[in-house]
Amino acid sequence: MKYEIMNQPFTVVTLHMAQGESIKCQSGAMAWMSPGIQMETKTGGLGGMFKKALVGESLALNHYTAMQDGELTLAKHSPGDILLFNISEMPIIAQKTSFLAATEGVNMDIYLQRRAATGFFGGEGFLMQKYTGSGYAWLEIDGSVQERVLADGEQLIIDSGYVAAMEATCSMDIQTVKGFTNVILGGEGLFNTVVTGPGKVWLQTMPINALAMNLYAYMPHPSN
Repeated sequence: MKYEIMNQPFTVVTLHMAQGESIKCQSGAMAWMSPGIQMETKTGGLGGMFKKALVGESLALNHYTAMQDGELTLAKHSPGDILLFNISEMPIIAQKTSFLAATEGVNMDIYLQRRAATGFFGGEGFLMQKYTGSGYAWLEIDGSVQERVLADGEQLIIDSGYVAAMEATCSMDIQTVKGFTNVILGGEGLFNTVVTGPGKVWLQTMPINALAMNLYAYMPHPSN
């Protein structure tokens, strides 16, 4: 399946589908498509719906199958980028709500971080998503993306929310910000996320929650 990613930061991906090819995608992701592409909505059963609810994804996925050659365009609904991952080469762990689309052979499951404290305080959420199986996944990135390759044992200290995805060979933990003044006046919160290699890490430059807070400061508020 050929694809084109275009129009950053209001990004879309156009999939050029041959007859018989199919993908699954997030509910509401379809922007436009050719005639002859058929949609079917599937929930994956109660267990699948429960997992999707936990990680903030839509409860059902739309499956598109090309009955004839055509194209399907999927849109990201906030400023940012769309990245393609070859899951056949390496399982990927990504932030929740990052899923946009995947080929049918890709499995999506809940990933529990090594320590509960990592999830509650690290800013990435207690639950992330793990992609395994065979095929390709298109994931949404907030803002622009920076890629880092970590050697075995090499660490990267990251402000909360800036980890978009990492290879499954990496591990994640938290680190307490030291110093009372740093915590109170530093503006970085109580904890940083620490990712340890080996493997690749994809960082996002504008987490959606940070964008929302920045915009909120400019919104009119009702007077008391």
